[in-house]
Amino acid sequence: MQKEVKMSDLWSADETKLRIQLAECYHLIDYFGWTEMIFNHISVRLPGEPKRYLVNAFGLNYDEVTPENLLIVDADGHIISNSANKPNPAGFALHGSIHGARDDIHCVIHTHTNAVCAVAMKEQGFSHDNFYGAQLFERVGYHDFEGITLYDDERPRMLASLGNKHVLVLRNHGVAVGGADVPRAFFLLWIVQRAAEIQCQTGMFPGKDITLSDEIRRRCAQDAESVIANSQAAQKMFNAAVRKIRKERGPLWAGDQV
Repeated sequence: MQKEVKMSDLWSADETKLRIQLAECYHLIDYFGWTEMIFNHISVRLPGEPKRYLVNAFGLNYDEVTPENLLIVDADGHIISNSANKPNPAGFALHGSIHGARDDIHCVIHTHTNAVCAVAMKEQGFSHDNFYGAQLFERVGYHDFEGITLYDDERPRMLASLGNKHVLVLRNHGVAVGGADVPRAFFLLWIVQRAAEIQCQTGMFPGKDITLSDEIRRRCAQDAESVIANSQAAQKMFNAAVRKIRKERGPLWAGDQV
């Protein structure tokens, strides 16, 4: 009797690890309440495949994402996977353009949390006077709202707005962050989310804010960027968050034994 071939049998060790890590990230975004129902995306470049990346199937809740149901697409949104599921077309203009142009960014996370959307509505964007906001000084690009990100002609303008940075505020919309891997992108998103939350809370009460000098902001941002890039802090934080969610929720998907 011929043995049934599972999809997981066709993956390399690196792809298997990446699929598990990306699925964990989807579950973490759900756990922290940063989801937008079935919308938004987290994508990651496949090892050795600069023009192909993994992304969620459109219609799934984030806590329904598994290593097996992640789709392989190219930078233009064409499905490479042998799957009846489809990705959300709104993700290609944003994620596809970044993956196609930035070799240093392997993971892109897009969110619409209340705090982030509130900051995206303000002309000044992020304040750099709280602990987390200071870590983002000179690290954030801003892109003017052009409607739902569906159209290829917006790609070069989004890339120009991002420049060489790793955080892109989509004005009147939300935010996208990019990192060299899933843990680094998640760590950066956490900093962005905390900066937005504190900024919103600060704006709720009267009194003059304490402002920081550009020198202090710049040093803080450089130190924060160095920690993410050159230490194991992002991986340790990601692993700790995954341990926490598994302790509280148990296995994240059928067959989850990690």
